[in-house]
Amino acid sequence: MKTYKEKFSEYKNDVAKLGIDTDINTLEFNFESLNDWSLFHTFEQIEKWYKNIINKKQMTVEEISLSECEKWNIDGEKIFHDSGEFFSILGLRVSTDVRECKGGWDQPIVKQTGWDGGILGVLRKRFEGVPHYLVEAKCEPGNPNMVQISPTLQATFSNIKKAHLGNTPNYLEYFQDDKYNVIYKKWLAEDGGRLYNKRNLNMIVEVDCEIDLVNDNFIWMSLHQIKECCKQDAWVGHCLRSIIAHC
Repeated sequence: MKTYKEKFSEYKNDVAKLGIDTDINTLEFNFESLNDWSLFHTFEQIEKWYKNIINKKQMTVEEISLSECEKWNIDGEKIFHDSGEFFSILGLRVSTDVRECKGGWDQPIVKQTGWDGGILGVLRKRFEGVPHYLVEAKCEPGNPNMVQISPTLQATFSNIKKAHLGNTPNYLEYFQDDKYNVIYKKWLAEDGGRLYNKRNLNMIVEVDCEIDLVNDNFIWMSLHQIKECCKQDAWVGHCLRSIIAHC
């Protein structure tokens, strides 16, 4: 059976014969997407891992009134956090004759503190020459099933500054140190219907050093496996989908 490197070399030659001119990263992303080259897990094992994380989640969510939310306030114009970090919620009045609501509408909208939202980053590492991607089954209160498969790093700049008085986000250093190989880095806008002028820095960083998994919520997947997960109902969060769309 031919190795990943041998099959990729054949693929490159076939593409060259067709006269298709593309950069090497895009070419390899396309090749990775065709078959599952994972050295660690089958898709069935990933499904079992994901559902196990859901079953053992240690978070409960209860809807409460805004007045009960600690350190959140209303000043007549917006809802905001005492620290001035994170985000605020504003009211908008939209006037237009070219949308489904003729004349316009009123709505709340979330405004991120500062212009930029945060970093959405995926670590890529080769094992025996085969690229794998580090993802997390991330537990968040608004997620379907409370758990969705997310990037290696998914953090706002407020969280990176530890405005929540918690821990530094896992694996942050790989996305801030220039010594690592950045193969994709773009500012992408978020949903403008719900988020006001928000954008995030989307990154894929390739490393060749040892990476310790901080807990069982993290797992190495092939690109093909991530895309297969995207076909399942609400398994993959929008942040990881945004990055993988480049691949």
